[in-house]
Amino acid sequence: MTGRSVLVINANVVTPEGIVENGWLLAREGRIAGIGRMSDGLPSDPADGSAGLRLERIDAEGGWLLPGFVDVHVHGGAGHDFMDADQAGLDEIARFHASHGTTSILATSLTATRDELTDVLRRVRAYRSRPMPHAQVVGVHFEGPFINPKWKGAQNPDYILPPQREWLEEWVREFPGLIKIQTLAPESAGALDYIERLAASGIVPSCGHTDATYDEVIAAADRGLRHAVHTFNAMKPLHHREPGTVGAVLTDDRITAEVISDGHHVHAGAIKLITRAKGADKVILVTDAMAAAGMPDGDNYDLGGLPVVMKCGVARLKESGNLAGSTLTMIAAFQHMVRSVGVSIPDASKMASANPARQIGIGREAGTLEAGKRADVLLLDAELELQQVWIGGVKHSG
Repeated sequence: MTGRSVLVINANVVTPEGIVENGWLLAREGRIAGIGRMSDGLPSDPADGSAGLRLERIDAEGGWLLPGFVDVHVHGGAGHDFMDADQAGLDEIARFHASHGTTSILATSLTATRDELTDVLRRVRAYRSRPMPHAQVVGVHFEGPFINPKWKGAQNPDYILPPQREWLEEWVREFPGLIKIQTLAPESAGALDYIERLAASGIVPSCGHTDATYDEVIAAADRGLRHAVHTFNAMKPLHHREPGTVGAVLTDDRITAEVISDGHHVHAGAIKLITRAKGADKVILVTDAMAAAGMPDGDNYDLGGLPVVMKCGVARLKESGNLAGSTLTMIAAFQHMVRSVGVSIPDASKMASANPARQIGIGREAGTLEAGKRADVLLLDAELELQQVWIGGVKHSG
């Protein structure tokens, strides 16, 4: 937004210190320049003809300003999948999710061959080498292929195998810093050593699609496991004599728990259990969205080569009926948390922005509204409907 400043007034501004009621936010040159209360006066007008600055003033009319959403688990959208999207397809995925409040995104893979996964890294690296006009693709989340076939969910069983240390070494060497999360089954042969290597490489080790016992997950956390994908879904459930994967995720404070808050994957009561067990700082909202997100119902979709049918916006594998990712958006996940689960707006914002940004190491730049950070800002009205998205201070028009 070179040469432009934006001042939003009469807003409830959600900050790490709390809600600034009847507040204002000033963004200048792509950064948050300041936040304050209307009662304390507005900032001096940054528009200076000699400096070529232009000020856009927006009245929030009592609405909300939130940090842009950070989606760390998303497979695609608008008819495209991160597994095979070219630059135009990546643009479409990023455009679609930006239009629903996501300002940072992890390109998430499916269980696939080594070559296919390496190609995801290659295409994302190339995409990141040029300006990104929509949601910023900040890295990659490998979901699989080192998972348990018993809990494959919508993953293709043909490509499931134990952890391969050689693959990881190649990826770390050739694409340093690009992989942010990898999801695997910690009970797999060699998984504990692999988890330790992930952590040493700056990659967040995550459990998912797993039949791990409580003790196996705790042992994995001792080696560096710090994340659980779509909690409750595709993992060994809670039982009072064997708490399973779910029990370990809910009770180990080292593990941050994802949740798909769409009203289909997890009952609102179970999401309440997650939030009460983990606290607002250890829950992350994700979409797990697939290519069908933003598209009409039909039976012409696929996920990792498996046929998918979407009916009433819910995607399922044609053969088994298993849920196949989702068609969720981050704004809808946020709204569901507030309206149906009863989470406060600041806590839901933390789960959708601050927590995921911190988890993948971009918290210094994104995830909260603070002076000096990138101006990734959302304007919601009083009813929590999304009105405007700014990415790096630039109004998104997608």
